[in-house]
Amino acid sequence: MADQPKTAEPGRARLSPRKKQQVSRTIQYVVLIAALVAVVLYADWASLAQNFAKPDVARQALPDLFTIALRNTIIYTVGGFVFSFVLGLLLALMRLSQVRPYRWIAVVYIEIFRGLPALLIFLMITFLPLALPGFAVPFGTYGQGILGLGLVGAAYQAEVFRAGLQAVPKGQTEAARSLGMSATRAQVTVVIPQAIRMVIPPTTNQFVALLKDSSLVLFLGVSGEYVELAKFGNDLASQYANATPIMVAGVTYLIVTIPLGYLASRLEGRKGRNR
Repeated sequence: MADQPKTAEPGRARLSPRKKQQVSRTIQYVVLIAALVAVVLYADWASLAQNFAKPDVARQALPDLFTIALRNTIIYTVGGFVFSFVLGLLLALMRLSQVRPYRWIAVVYIEIFRGLPALLIFLMITFLPLALPGFAVPFGTYGQGILGLGLVGAAYQAEVFRAGLQAVPKGQTEAARSLGMSATRAQVTVVIPQAIRMVIPPTTNQFVALLKDSSLVLFLGVSGEYVELAKFGNDLASQYANATPIMVAGVTYLIVTIPLGYLASRLEGRKGRNR
């Protein structure tokens, strides 16, 4: 006797893929709402506000928050970015060079400074006067902070530039050489400008990363007029035994980093549409 086709049992019909997605999405929403309700009901909001959002303590951070801490953070970041931009471009050119020792030097530098924690680099800078008696980093504390950020940032920026340089069509160089340009002039006037335009979005992200890494300057033992946002917030938090200054410093970072991150996203989107 031939097998009869099996029929689905009542109430157990298979759900369509679309229905499964709807059920899964509903379950996720329910779990998320339940978690939010639990946080709202069980969090001690009064204690949190007292320890992390005390208005009178926040007012004590003004105006030094902007005139000293934010100013210094920008100085360290911009200085470190310029340093890393120039050194990173040089390292990228060395890594792509036909001269083998140049490639070795670039690879060793990039691998070392990408592999070491940035904190160790800053700690090493503090011991430079002991290792090199009589040596002093130019511009004092500002110079030390810029040096630390620049050394670390250059390793990452070099890889960004290398990708940009390799993305420039070789026909651009060949066309420049056919016009009588030397290899060096073609590189400087044709290839590098195009590569820089290509890497503007990731370079903007690199600037944001350096801005956040500027908090490591506190390990240089900065104080007084040289403090940046993280050190400034930590010192005030210790003084008032309250975490509000740290929250204020964090919000100040976000005021700067969120617009920059949005800018980087817009630039990446525009670059993608132009391809």
